[in-house]
Amino acid sequence: MVRSAWVVVPVAVVYLGAVEIARTPSVLPSVHDVRLDSTYGVLALVLGRGVPALLLLLPMVLAARTATASMRSGGLRSRRSRTAQLTTVGVGVLTAALTVVLVLPASTPPVLGADGDVVPGSIATLDSVQLGGDDHAVMIRAADPANPVLLYLSGGPGQSDLAFARVLSEPWIDDVVFATLDQRGNGKSYEALLPTDEATLARAVADVAELTEYLRTRFDEQKVILMGESWGTLLGVLAVQQRPDLFHAWIGSGQMVDVLETDRRIYRDLQAYAERTGDAAVAQLTREIGEPPYADLPWANARVLAAYDHLYDPYRPSDGYLDRGTAARVGPWGVLGVEYTLMEKLAVLRGVLDTFTVMYPQIQGIDLRRDASRLDVPVFVLDGAAELDGRRELALEWYAGLQAPSKRLITFDGAAHAVAFEQADAVDRLLTEEVIPLVIGR
Repeated sequence: MVRSAWVVVPVAVVYLGAVEIARTPSVLPSVHDVRLDSTYGVLALVLGRGVPALLLLLPMVLAARTATASMRSGGLRSRRSRTAQLTTVGVGVLTAALTVVLVLPASTPPVLGADGDVVPGSIATLDSVQLGGDDHAVMIRAADPANPVLLYLSGGPGQSDLAFARVLSEPWIDDVVFATLDQRGNGKSYEALLPTDEATLARAVADVAELTEYLRTRFDEQKVILMGESWGTLLGVLAVQQRPDLFHAWIGSGQMVDVLETDRRIYRDLQAYAERTGDAAVAQLTREIGEPPYADLPWANARVLAAYDHLYDPYRPSDGYLDRGTAARVGPWGVLGVEYTLMEKLAVLRGVLDTFTVMYPQIQGIDLRRDASRLDVPVFVLDGAAELDGRRELALEWYAGLQAPSKRLITFDGAAHAVAFEQADAVDRLLTEEVIPLVIGR
């Protein structure tokens, strides 16, 4: 209509204006106020505004340039026209390449034997399961589908562990059916975060129960083994407490107990570290963010996480963990894993920001010492000797007072927070020698 490719410019301005108007009531960092004062702020800007703008405007530019070129006559041999043609071809190639990448499917690699061949009868799938009326992604891997089912709940909130869990749990899949849930708002299940007022702690616990029912039916099992990591330990303990009939046993790795108290203790430990060492940067950090609970989520929490390394004692994880992690090359937060399409890779990053912001305030009031002092299933707590004091002390205190049919604390010198992965080979021995015989005996 306007006979000019420049029409894309006012369209882009209108688009950006519409985004700014529409995002006003949102609490999600990826579409809320622009923050350029940190790496996470820039990441949020790219994910929430940059990528959608690129996907919308690039094909519009191509269409506009192609249309205006077809209207011209007699000037195609001029240097300006040739430059315009080359520009149009370049935009076209870029658009086509982006389209191809966008439609590449996700998958999880097959289960391989020691000889490098696919294990006959094994399964390696990415399922879509309805939980609470929304689609959720579940990765299932097993050398033998007849083995007991182990459901793993990732940390976070907001962290998708499909790629990491696939690589680091390799020692287990000969002995269990390993199932991993992309929780509501995580990675492949990111869209289930909306509407955010339905993404509650109670809904997350119900999702675990519904998924367990699905796994029981699919694999003809009465119960499953439940394992959680970090935030997943809070979610898992609450699920076991509400529905003990669904679970053979509970395995906690990086067991969390009281998030708010942990934040406060770690904050005080950082203050003490800064005073002891004279670290001006850490001292400034604690002054700027203030004592927990942190109001400026997720930005304050991200800055504190970056300082955690100052508090860890030196330790070395198992060689198997280091070898598998190096070989995996799944990138930060696992975004290079083949389990995700391009848009799902971006959703992995959005979940780290958005889902954390929605869910983290909801778990500030949990204290398992008060809220879950009894579990009606056998309990195994994987304890990392190098764990931060602010986490470990509370986990040991909860364990000491916990009532359960049986309980066992297994301490690993070569582990900190991600014990199950850092000591995956030892955990496999625990599964085969203690947990699975317990399951079979029941």
